[in-house]
Amino acid sequence: MKSLLLKFSAIVLTLSLSSLSDTKQNEKKQSFQGKAYYLSKAKMNLGTWGARLSEGQKKEIEARLKNRLQKSYVLTFNKEESFFSEEDQLDAMSGATDSWGKNFAPGDQYKNVKTNSQIQNQEFYGKNFLVNDNLQPIEWVLGKETKQIGDYMCFKATASIPTNELTWFNFSWSKLRDSNPKETDTIQAESKAVEIAMTEVEAWYTPQIPVSHGPMEYWGLPGLILEVSAGETTMLCSKIVMNPEEKMEIKAPEKGTQVTKMEYQEIISKKMKEFRDNRSGRRRG
Repeated sequence: MKSLLLKFSAIVLTLSLSSLSDTKQNEKKQSFQGKAYYLSKAKMNLGTWGARLSEGQKKEIEARLKNRLQKSYVLTFNKEESFFSEEDQLDAMSGATDSWGKNFAPGDQYKNVKTNSQIQNQEFYGKNFLVNDNLQPIEWVLGKETKQIGDYMCFKATASIPTNELTWFNFSWSKLRDSNPKETDTIQAESKAVEIAMTEVEAWYTPQIPVSHGPMEYWGLPGLILEVSAGETTMLCSKIVMNPEEKMEIKAPEKGTQVTKMEYQEIISKKMKEFRDNRSGRRRG
């Protein structure tokens, strides 16, 4: 009987120590927390159509599109998790929020580097989606170049990432055309399928903040990413607050229809095709 009690006591003690260890790990994870503030700037690309415009017309368009070309974000992070969201800003001309642009803008994003998971809330024409998928795989090439960003020494890293993987929440008519080729264009379509558009990415990270987080789809470096340039867009960290007095619980978005990134792209393409066909039908009528 005494032996049985000793075994039972040992089991209880082991479970208690395990529970205490888990509690301490969670407390440690939550106690190490930071907030990074980013400013995103994109160059205005008007293509061949823009060549016909005067400098005055270009400046007017740029002023109207300012809230789409310049955006502010906040990344809250601990050792394993991060939450990335855009700060609301008013339209430069009307004083209203950009409701049309929000249909194709990245929503609130939760990343967990330990579980390799990403959950992002996307709103598309009044309907909420919960895009649940793996983190974007990135094969970083670490360089030796350094530069100072604020109080932090940063190192350079580069990567080549499929463009469609970086812009899965967005839409373009070219994507729709490429996904619905005509039967007579079979050979050309097969040729396109082999040619995957890639985006060259340049990132600067600091080992002084030893977490694998970063803004948007970027992560996986041995330090917080403070600057990243991809295509026409550059995102730069303007302020970092480590271990703020007011702790924020980092939680994944929970409301919305669960889909994968690919399923979400299919939904957008289908709805935009319906939108286009309905407009064409009204014109013919």
